[in-house]
Amino acid sequence: MTDGIAALLIAGPTASGKSALAIRLARELGGVVVNADSMQVYSDLRVITARPTPEEEASAPHRLFGHVDGAVNYSVGRYVEDARSTLAELAGQGALPIFAGGTGMYFKALLRGLSDIPAVPADVRAKVRADSEGLSPAELHARLVACDPLTGARLRPSDPQRILRALEVFAATGRPLASFHEARTAPLLDPDRCKAIFLAPERESLKVRIDARFRDMMAAGALEEVRLLSERGLDPALPVMRAHGVPGLIDHLRGACSLEEAIARGQRDTRAYSKRQFTFVRHQLPEFRFVAPGEAWASIAP
Repeated sequence: MTDGIAALLIAGPTASGKSALAIRLARELGGVVVNADSMQVYSDLRVITARPTPEEEASAPHRLFGHVDGAVNYSVGRYVEDARSTLAELAGQGALPIFAGGTGMYFKALLRGLSDIPAVPADVRAKVRADSEGLSPAELHARLVACDPLTGARLRPSDPQRILRALEVFAATGRPLASFHEARTAPLLDPDRCKAIFLAPERESLKVRIDARFRDMMAAGALEEVRLLSERGLDPALPVMRAHGVPGLIDHLRGACSLEEAIARGQRDTRAYSKRQFTFVRHQLPEFRFVAPGEAWASIAP
């Protein structure tokens, strides 16, 4: 690898310029852009997740983008296995992996390993999902708190996917999900052999960029993309159905709100998510150095 570096890691909030930087690095260093965004894995959503365009993907090698069907409940564990295979492939080619994305849990799993949580049998998962059908996120959270208050206290009531995961683990093992977090699998990457930066734009300018980009995505066909997803009739608890902008646009397609209301909701949710991205990296990924986007090239290029 370049100068003894095993991988480059580029994190940052949405609309901070991660993809453009990763593609430039890949082209100039002979690297491969590897996705580290939990929504850009889905084949159903390119526009509204700001996945690299076909032209961008053609300009440099890309891996783990759009390779998962929306009906799949793709997890961090599955991402790690896909990343493991990708790293082995790139090592055989002598290519530099350039991980880019906004999902802090993906980077944490790469650098720290995964909590050693037992697999949940398919029949247990199916029963928990069936019993939870039609419940609101708040009702799901209340159900979790009743059986597993330790994990319930750590999860946001507005995060139904992680709540369902905790319910499944408790149903399968009788133990709180949080009790498994200390034991971890071996990490895929050695932090001492990685360069890791977090693109940190000024907050007010980032808000403007997020709002403008959402408008650009609408102009590029986001509504039609969400229409096609909605017509699949997927479980609304699936991750793909909760991508920022998707719930509001589905409500609009069903006549529950105006298009402007759906756009405003998508912009608001994305801005709120960008704040959580800053917080997660600041508190849980000390390996990452915060840099202004304009200083990113000098900070990470070998």
